[in-house]
Amino acid sequence: MIQNATSITVPNATVAFQKGTVGDITTYLFSTTKEGHPMVNAMAGLAMLEEGEQLIMINHCGPSGLYPKIAEDFDYCETNRPDGTTQIVFTKKSSAPNTTDFSATSCGGACG
Repeated sequence: MIQNATSITVPNATVAFQKGTVGDITTYLFSTTKEGHPMVNAMAGLAMLEEGEQLIMINHCGPSGLYPKIAEDFDYCETNRPDGTTQIVFTKKSSAPNTTDFSATSCGGACG
C-alpha cells in the first residue's frame, strides 16, 4: 500500500504513524483498529496534512462524527476492506479556508 514507509512521531497522536508514498503522493498512515482513539489520531494527522498530501486511516468503521468537523477543509473517501475494517483517505481541499478546530476530538463513538 504505502512505499518507503518510515515511522514518524505526530504531536498529540496516541498510535504509531508511518510516512511514505503512494505513487508520487506523500502519504501518512495510521490504524486505530486495535488501540487509540480514532478522533484524536485523525485530528492529529489532519493537522499536519498539506495540500497535495494524503492521510490514510484504518479504523473499525467510518468515523461519521469526524466528517462534519472537517468538511470545509478536507475531502475523504471511505472504503470497506476485506478484513472488515474501513479505510478512509483524506486530502486537503485546494480552496480550504483552514477553519478546522483540531482540538475538537470528541465524537460519541458513532460509526457511519
